[in-house]
Amino acid sequence: MAAVGTGAFVWEGQRIEEEELRRSAQELQQLEAPGEQREQRWELVMERERFRLWRRPIPGSALYQYRVFGSYTDVTPRQFFNVQLDTEYRKKWDSLVLKLDVVERDPATGSEVIHWATQFPYPMYSRDYVYVRRYTVDSDRNLMVLVSRAVEHPGIPEDPEYVRVRSYESHMVIRPHRSFDEVGNPKSPKS
Repeated sequence: MAAVGTGAFVWEGQRIEEEELRRSAQELQQLEAPGEQREQRWELVMERERFRLWRRPIPGSALYQYRVFGSYTDVTPRQFFNVQLDTEYRKKWDSLVLKLDVVERDPATGSEVIHWATQFPYPMYSRDYVYVRRYTVDSDRNLMVLVSRAVEHPGIPEDPEYVRVRSYESHMVIRPHRSFDEVGNPKSPKS
């Protein structure tokens, strides 16, 4: 864990609470319900055998919010989940990572503050993100959930080398085909 020396981060109001993790899991169920995307103004952008992509405008901006539903049959859900969490491993396989550090952990919830700087293709400037994330493995519901969103951290000031991304949110819900440690069945229609 990297040490950050200037300013104290206040977890109150910034940590990811249990309710936010639960809502993310519920949204997966809504996503799979017929007609749900129409009710929420989600537009289906792409559909492939094991992949669907929706988008909807973010009110008051020219940007979109995206939802992705995909299925892997060559890795276990636990392997996929662990790759999302392992910042040290990401630095090894992702050549675009310039910085990726867990800056701070909340002992009350396990939420973490992450500082991530990533290279963008020329002529764009590299970006950096400061975000809080929290994850859970819910064996009863057979789900893994990872929620991340941008935060301000007094110990991570803006760097002129990067464009700071201030609006960032990600909700990842992983549901295995069968178990957390089995690959999916490529012949199954649910894959």
